[in-house]
Amino acid sequence: MTTAENASAHRPGPILPAGRGELSHAVLRTLRTRPGGEHTLPSGRAVDGADPYGEDLHLALYVCYELHYRGFQGADPGWEWNPELLGLRAGLERRFLDALRTDTGAAPRSVDEAFAGILVEPADGKGLSHFLRDEGELWQLREYAAQRSLYHLKEADPHAWVIPRLRGRAKAGMVAVEFDEFGAGAADRMHSRLFADLMTDLGLDTTYGRYVDVAAAEMLASVNLMSLFGLHRALRGALVGHFAAVEVTSSPASRRLAEAMRRADAGAAAVHFYAEHVEADAVHEQVVRREVVGGLLEDEPWLEADVAFGIEATNLLDARLGGMTLSAWRRGRSSLRVPQGS
Repeated sequence: MTTAENASAHRPGPILPAGRGELSHAVLRTLRTRPGGEHTLPSGRAVDGADPYGEDLHLALYVCYELHYRGFQGADPGWEWNPELLGLRAGLERRFLDALRTDTGAAPRSVDEAFAGILVEPADGKGLSHFLRDEGELWQLREYAAQRSLYHLKEADPHAWVIPRLRGRAKAGMVAVEFDEFGAGAADRMHSRLFADLMTDLGLDTTYGRYVDVAAAEMLASVNLMSLFGLHRALRGALVGHFAAVEVTSSPASRRLAEAMRRADAGAAAVHFYAEHVEADAVHEQVVRREVVGGLLEDEPWLEADVAFGIEATNLLDARLGGMTLSAWRRGRSSLRVPQGS
């Protein structure tokens, strides 16, 4: 056994999920082989015909992106930079990105206009966090956490890709916020660790990637957006916009979710995760808006439309995820592909 083969055989990481269609089945089948061996990846026509928001495309894209994070058990690390797989990934990204640009085409192109839609919350808010605060049951909080674990168990990682692509105030501000997200140097205070503690309180499995197989297409798309923006220097403005949208909306939503966890008696760690974000993200919002966004546009004002696009694309996918979840719950059904029990 070669050194690379030995490393792959003992490499920790999540198990490969089950496929959901032609694209994802082909990618998963390929990852079970060795780079340079015989394999058949989907054609460009198959990619062009896929639903840009569908679970097949987004599972395939999610799996491709995860090769840049923790990889998978049994998947050779050499697949991370394999030209053929990267070519397929580029096609999947184009399909997704084209749909996002089309569906946000009428959106504001200035950052101020984009922020205007999220800085002031409506008095009669009816979003997902409002529902969970006011009437959410423990099983719904568990489903919410299971879905969100796809991101929160690697919280801050996708945004870290943009750091070497920024400079000056934007870089300093981004690093300051990321430092807090990573626990300010204390492993037990990393936000990914705090979310794992929340999951434990809710009786969920904290294994990284455990809930990929049950996560909805809308959740996969939201997580993929971060990696799409983060892995491409050309999309650095969109990543900053995405990060700003997350930080601006996080504090009030976290307050409602902390109240939801208290009302359901979910546990101290479950409450703490969101209570921690109420104060921290209120501060982060100011740093991101003034230093990260402000610094970037001071250095590269031509990226304003990209920052606005990042904000609007984030809002679009959040609305799709929230709408799908609430629609399922109001019909008394699970928002997961496979219910996980009460």
